[in-house]
Amino acid sequence: MKKKQDFEQISESLKVISHPIRLQIISALLKDECNVSKIQEKLGLPQATVSQHLALLRRSGVVQARREGARVCYHIVDPRVRKIIEVISQETE
Repeated sequence: MKKKQDFEQISESLKVISHPIRLQIISALLKDECNVSKIQEKLGLPQATVSQHLALLRRSGVVQARREGARVCYHIVDPRVRKIIEVISQETE
C-alpha cells in the first residue's frame, strides 16, 4: 500500500500536467526535444506564456533543460508523465 505522502506527490504531479497548455507542451516535447521558440511556433503561443509554463514544469521535475550554446533545449525527464500522456493520447485517437 502506498503511503499518504506518495499519493500527495502523485496528486501534485497530476495538477502540474493537467493544464491544457502544459499538456500541449508536454505532448510536443514527447515528439522532439526543443527550445522555447520551437515550442512557441508549434503551438502558436506567446513566448512569455511558453516560458512561464516551462518554468513550472521544470520546477516540478517534469522537464529538464540542456544548454546548447545560446539555446536552451527542453526534454521530458519524468517517466510517469511520459506514460500518462501516452495513455491519454491513445484515448483521444
